[in-house]
Amino acid sequence: MPSFTNKRSVRHSAANMFDLVADVEKYPQFVPLCQSLKVRSRTEKGESTVLVASMTVAYKLVHQTFTSRVTLDKTNLKILVEYLDGPFSRLQNRWTFHPTGDNACNVEFYIEYEFKSRTLAMLMGAMFDTAFRRFAAAFEKRADEVYGKDN
Repeated sequence: MPSFTNKRSVRHSAANMFDLVADVEKYPQFVPLCQSLKVRSRTEKGESTVLVASMTVAYKLVHQTFTSRVTLDKTNLKILVEYLDGPFSRLQNRWTFHPTGDNACNVEFYIEYEFKSRTLAMLMGAMFDTAFRRFAAAFEKRADEVYGKDN
């Protein structure tokens, strides 16, 4: 099963990076391959917020929409994404934010996925790998735009 892990030190606080990644409605503005994202529900569960969201990813003529449950655990600075429906047989990803100073943190991103269709896996697989490699840079660039480069 394909998977991808990225750990990155950034010059922004863990809380700010958590907030940036948790703001899923803004993903179409800067996340590679993300054409649209719609939050279908938002509920408070203890100290966490749970979203159900549908994201449409697009590459050339291929457009696929999938729905996930997103658990935003601000207390522990973790985000867990669990697959509900769409073109995958399995998809899970998580973000963890480790403070390293007042205005610095390590951001850890992990994803594993498997397409239901071999054809779709062949069409999208290589592009997904490239996109995941660009994800961390896209979020860091977005943080610089939102919070400033010296924050």
